[in-house]
Amino acid sequence: MAPSPETTARLLISCPDRPGIIAAVTGFLYRHGANCTALDQYATDNQGGTLFMRVEFQAQRLDASRSVLERTFAEEVAAQFDMKWRLSYASDVSRMAILVSKHDHVLMDLLWRMDREDWRAKPIMVISNHPDLKREVARFDIPYHHVPMAKGEKHKGEARMLALMENKVDVIVLARYMQILSASFVDRYVNRIINIHHSFLPAFAGADPYRQASDRGVKLIGATAHYVTAELDRGAIIDQDVVRVNHRQSPEDLKRLGRDVERSVLARAVRWHLEDRLIVHENKTVVFV
Repeated sequence: MAPSPETTARLLISCPDRPGIIAAVTGFLYRHGANCTALDQYATDNQGGTLFMRVEFQAQRLDASRSVLERTFAEEVAAQFDMKWRLSYASDVSRMAILVSKHDHVLMDLLWRMDREDWRAKPIMVISNHPDLKREVARFDIPYHHVPMAKGEKHKGEARMLALMENKVDVIVLARYMQILSASFVDRYVNRIINIHHSFLPAFAGADPYRQASDRGVKLIGATAHYVTAELDRGAIIDQDVVRVNHRQSPEDLKRLGRDVERSVLARAVRWHLEDRLIVHENKTVVFV
């Protein structure tokens, strides 16, 4: 029988590697009534590297509340091993804001998945710099905010978006949002903004990558989901995929094929983020799947 999400908790850890860490973590959980049901770890070197660790455990028999367990773990284990760590619970529903421009294929896929309750996430709002998709979003009974990003006044648009999302949003997904976010905006949601780039980064960064790919006569096109940073298309990559193409296919054919890849890549990246399967380290992601 698979563990129930109603009783499952997750612990993500990164720290300098040394003997005894796994024993200390699992021993602590055992002493407080947890049953570990999954454990993954990765060390960057045989000795003296960085250890990354993800533990899933059943929390229904814990002898302490969430706050007490976190405080005790911080004092008894995390401090000893100089850990960066996060404890989450699968039963918690993440609040999502989706940013989009005019392309609807990724947006509708995200909304459909959450409407089916495939993920523990709730779309709180959709924000767009165009009014075009308001009717489509209305079918899901989700607030749609049209926030124009006029040239020279993007700071006003970003200020409005931040006001709309303040204290309401856990994760932001850019569903083909064709605007560059400022460093000050990104800094509010570090490693909590996920973008789908319609290119197999680092190739063909920037605008119109399918046209760039066609002009170069590539044999593979793809999509890249990554966390957003202040530097355009340089954030830690979460997932990628490709599809084979040939000389007979036009840029429009590439776009059509690319839409399918974009949907699947972004869906995986969002799911892994929601399930706490990602640790960002030196602009790379450690992905526990």
